[in-house]
Amino acid sequence: MAYSEEEYLQLSGIQHFAFCRRQWALAYLEQQWSENILTAQGRSLHKRAHDASFTEKRGDLLITRDLPVFSASLGVSGSCDVVEFRQHKDGIPLFGRDGLWLATPIEYKRGTAKENDADRLQLCCQAMCLEEMLCTPIAYGSLFYGENRRREKVPFTDTLRDTVRHMLAEMHDYRRRGHTPKSKPNKSCKACSLRECCVPKAQNASVERYWQDFLGDLTCE
Repeated sequence: MAYSEEEYLQLSGIQHFAFCRRQWALAYLEQQWSENILTAQGRSLHKRAHDASFTEKRGDLLITRDLPVFSASLGVSGSCDVVEFRQHKDGIPLFGRDGLWLATPIEYKRGTAKENDADRLQLCCQAMCLEEMLCTPIAYGSLFYGENRRREKVPFTDTLRDTVRHMLAEMHDYRRRGHTPKSKPNKSCKACSLRECCVPKAQNASVERYWQDFLGDLTCE
């Protein structure tokens, strides 16, 4: 199945979707957004990486920034913070460049590495787009974290790729239905920039429950 361009989802959304499906729907379906210190720090870090006019050559390494990517089979489009192309006999030809090149996507993130796979899924999705565009396999990429200024190498396993496909299929379904799912309040809600829009504690509230709680304290004498 191939999606039309009108059906493409924003690639960056998969990281939000993996973190919280409701957050993704509020931001990407309902177009609600609110900035906090964490999102401001992340935006500042990406601003430095997203300089599409900057291409650097260091020996056998070619560095490109803000590279547009898309996948018709996944129905997604976006951009890579950085893609490093390294000369290698098993690589692919690049227009205007001599030799063969292997592609490695690099994604910039604030903070440090996380226990969940949200960042890894976004990076893997970028690689899957590059694979479709360049007709070449990509085995791994890297996440660069601004707090400790270290790279985390991310192998693109079958499990990670399958999760990307399943999540994107679910995201397409939510968009077709125009549905914003509920979420269970947890400790991550405190740092969410959409907390005031989401109102997590009020999602499961009802008039019936209100009256039960109110009348339960009353007794007849």
